[in-house]
Amino acid sequence: MKTRVQNEAARMTQALRDGGVRVTRQREALVKVLTESGDHPDAAELHRRAQAIDRTVSLATVYRTLTVLEREGVIQRHSFENAPARFEVAEPGHHDHILDLDSGAIIEFHSEKIEELQRQIAAEMGYEIVHHRLELYCRKA
Repeated sequence: MKTRVQNEAARMTQALRDGGVRVTRQREALVKVLTESGDHPDAAELHRRAQAIDRTVSLATVYRTLTVLEREGVIQRHSFENAPARFEVAEPGHHDHILDLDSGAIIEFHSEKIEELQRQIAAEMGYEIVHHRLELYCRKA
């Protein structure tokens, strides 16, 4: 039985092939880093982590690979305020983010109350939500 990480790696590898990109040793290192990361690293951090696996991984390879994986829908790019783009594996279901302004931590959360309120507001105005993103920039009280 495959683990979640193995399934995500297989999905990313197939996405690279579908995107017309060769699956090289360097790209395999990046896929490993992406599937094992529990945070939201930026491209420079992904590069650093991938180089720990394979010293030949270039930053250009990281950017090209991220572009293909994003286009194929297996990773998501987040452009949080005043920060470089961050990346995470695209998973089914929706979640939002809290950004801790003091520590820099990015915390995922889901609130059905918030989701329902957003649906109600949109409906009252004659709309149906197609896509949305909620980012809360916070400091501990």
